Amino acid sequence: MVNVTVYIIENDPKSDEVLGLVEEINKELPFQPVKIDISSDNSIYEKYKEIAPIVIVGPYQLRAPISKQDLWVAISAASDRQEVHKTDKGFQNKVNRGNQITGTDRFTLWLSNYYIVFLNVLLLVYIGIPFLAPVLEENKMNGAAKIIYAMYSPVCHQLAYRSWFLFGEQPYYPRSLAQITGVKTYEEVSGADPANLLAGREFIGNPQLGFKVAICERDVAIYASMLLFGLIFMVTGRRIKAIPWYIWVGVGMIPMGIDGGSQLFSFAQSYLPAWVPIRESTPFLRTLTGAIFGITTTWYVLPIIEEAMQESRSFILRKIAVINSKNATK
Repeated sequence: MVNVTVYIIENDPKSDEVLGLVEEINKELPFQPVKIDISSDNSIYEKYKEIAPIVIVGPYQLRAPISKQDLWVAISAASDRQEVHKTDKGFQNKVNRGNQITGTDRFTLWLSNYYIVFLNVLLLVYIGIPFLAPVLEENKMNGAAKIIYAMYSPVCHQLAYRSWFLFGEQPYYPRSLAQITGVKTYEEVSGADPANLLAGREFIGNPQLGFKVAICERDVAIYASMLLFGLIFMVTGRRIKAIPWYIWVGVGMIPMGIDGGSQLFSFAQSYLPAWVPIRESTPFLRTLTGAIFGITTTWYVLPIIEEAMQESRSFILRKIAVINSKNATK
């Protein structure tokens, strides 16, 4: 028997009118009516509030204004389609799956509600552990700190002159090429050549200078801003709309790419002609461009994820409503 699902708003004249039409047709055609009040679930309400009432019959979706003829045609077509495919095992298996709630359905429904909490916790842990490394070094727990540095080594360059330091004289030790006045440079405190990338990665500091965080300044800004936007997205009820892709690329990606990419020549300064521009970014610019990238990335991605989660949630809640309606009529 065909399921006819009606998404309505309680005490809405248009919804009441469509429900009345469904009841009339059901006296003449056999089908299973299913009523879903969209105000009972925030995600469904946000999706359908502007277009309710909506009737879904098999693959067909009707939106207001809906006439009795429209309903009759859709229900008849869905019934005929079901009759044609009644010997099709694949089609029947699909119908049967629609009549039962699986473990996958329950997990998907849970995930659609709490995915943002999971993502925020994941970001908090990911950005928090690198700050634990200098804390462990400060407390003479060098072995545990080295494990954290090693864990994050594949995902970050960990160059000391592009990293934050805790518990020392300064929060950072930039290259002299950055031309930041009033601070000790990496060359001064380490005695190493900045072009020696291995030395820059292995230098973690000491009790006087402090100890570096296990990810660089830019990565700290990226993931911290992602977490910040994730929290804002969560507390605002996940209603923020996605920014256009070109804003993500133009405002988020390109400035960071220019700031980071323009530093590459500095590693081969002694081999390049004098006319090649050589620069080193600053902690401020790395933080600024990293934060903008992190915010625009989550601003673009999270609403898209939310839209997909709403689709999944709406589908499963419809299955639940159909099954409950069938059980109620037995």
